[in-house]
Amino acid sequence: MKPYNASDAIQDLQYFGEFGGVNPSISDSSTYTFLSAKTMFDTFEGNTEGCYLYSRHSSPSNLYLGEALAALEGTESANVTASGMGAITAVILQLCSSGDHLVSSRTIYGGTYAFLKNFLKRFDIAVSFVDITDPEAVAAAITDKTRMIYCESVSNPLLEVADIPTLAKLANDRGIRLVVDNTFSPLSLSPARLGAHIVVHSLTKFINGSSDAVAGAVCADSDFCLALKDVNDGAGMLLGSTLDSLRAASILKNLRTLHLRIRQHSSNAAYLAGKFREAGLRVVYPGLESHPGHQLMQRQMNPDFGFGGILTVDAGSAEKADALMEMMQRENLGYLAVSLGFYKTLFSAPGSSTSSEIPEEEQQEMGLGSGLIRFSIGLDNNIERTCERMLRCMQQLGVTSESQPAG
Repeated sequence: MKPYNASDAIQDLQYFGEFGGVNPSISDSSTYTFLSAKTMFDTFEGNTEGCYLYSRHSSPSNLYLGEALAALEGTESANVTASGMGAITAVILQLCSSGDHLVSSRTIYGGTYAFLKNFLKRFDIAVSFVDITDPEAVAAAITDKTRMIYCESVSNPLLEVADIPTLAKLANDRGIRLVVDNTFSPLSLSPARLGAHIVVHSLTKFINGSSDAVAGAVCADSDFCLALKDVNDGAGMLLGSTLDSLRAASILKNLRTLHLRIRQHSSNAAYLAGKFREAGLRVVYPGLESHPGHQLMQRQMNPDFGFGGILTVDAGSAEKADALMEMMQRENLGYLAVSLGFYKTLFSAPGSSTSSEIPEEEQQEMGLGSGLIRFSIGLDNNIERTCERMLRCMQQLGVTSESQPAG
């Protein structure tokens, strides 16, 4: 399949503000007026195009951002939400009812894991956690009650790469939906173009890119997006996960530079991953030939945007990981913080932060060691200088050999 040129699709979107501004005007209203009661009724029933009723249902600002995100993923439509978890939970509850079942990757964001394992059982929705890189295990877990397969295109935090075309075929053969969280790899991967039925994002991360907003998105066909917003039984509507219009407008502006940022994040991460590996560190990065999913990602990716900005390093122990992160922060090499996609490098120990909802014994089973550090690599202009300083910190703490050259 020809790679999808999402950056061109976003570039081709052109909006005018109501006074001719180059940015669309922000809809700073929670409710909208009508000239006739009949139009209000028709709008409430979803039978009126171009009219707005109440911002929890939709607003011009949210629809502008949704259109841009649909262009990003190559889907018919997209809805925006107040957080990534707002998008994920709405999709799952829209597709699954009491007595249903879903199959999920075992390595996923901790909040998603907690929702699937701990919260869904209140509604008698069963979940099977499997190794998503093993299609036979996925197929074996599907039952006649299964309604969806859920995975991350590149998993958090172990960076496993999902075989999206194969998973999509499994889903199609069984008449179920494949839902893919593409938060880690916008532009680099286009899951909908590879067969995924629904793509979700935490816009908080790379897409916004400035760590100043929390938001999410659901990219899918028009019917599903409309169903999520149905006033009678839409999970997106009734659960209230509506994004504020001001934040939607802000994220839309940042989305326009995503192609530039992802190239730089990926280039910097690839450089550091290679140098860290040369220094004898245990590094996981899909761009390394040693990564089990390297060739798979090469087959699926849009090559212009690289292998992404996330890598992991095993510092050997929780104590060394903590000391290294604290030292790198003191040296102004980044922040000891969760999340990703910021202009500065962010680093955290997933086992005690973003994946802490996963029990320790299960972390060990999936290979999530206590010394693992997840790096979200920043936009550093001089990555060679950054690498030299990071390696110096690692050498001082005995994370890597003192004999290795720094840089």
